[in-house]
Amino acid sequence: MSDATPAPETGDRQQLSVRRAPKIGAFLVVGGTLGFVITLIVTTLVPRNPESQVGLGALVAYFSLYGITAGVLVGAIVGVALDRRSRRRARTMEALREVVDPAPIEGELEDDERGDGPRDEPRDPRVS
Repeated sequence: MSDATPAPETGDRQQLSVRRAPKIGAFLVVGGTLGFVITLIVTTLVPRNPESQVGLGALVAYFSLYGITAGVLVGAIVGVALDRRSRRRARTMEALREVVDPAPIEGELEDDERGDGPRDEPRDPRVS
């Protein structure tokens, strides 16, 4: 039960919304990286107990779980906020639909040009 709407005819004008949308993935990666760097700086600046058996690497690794998670969360919030801002700045434009028949590419085979029809498995060109 699909309500298929017919495609607009050639020459029909349509209203389109055009906007610049941020890439959320980039915000997540940058947020996670900044979270790790901040965690690394804070972990190295906090004085440690010299009698502790836990090394700096283990502390950085443990606290990175929290720092990276917080950085990704902040990056996601910033990305979504900028995405909503871009929706408000979207412009509506009018577009004219054109249907273009693609020209054949040189060396491209036409449908069933060789006359041997479809094959189940690829043929080895070295074997006749």
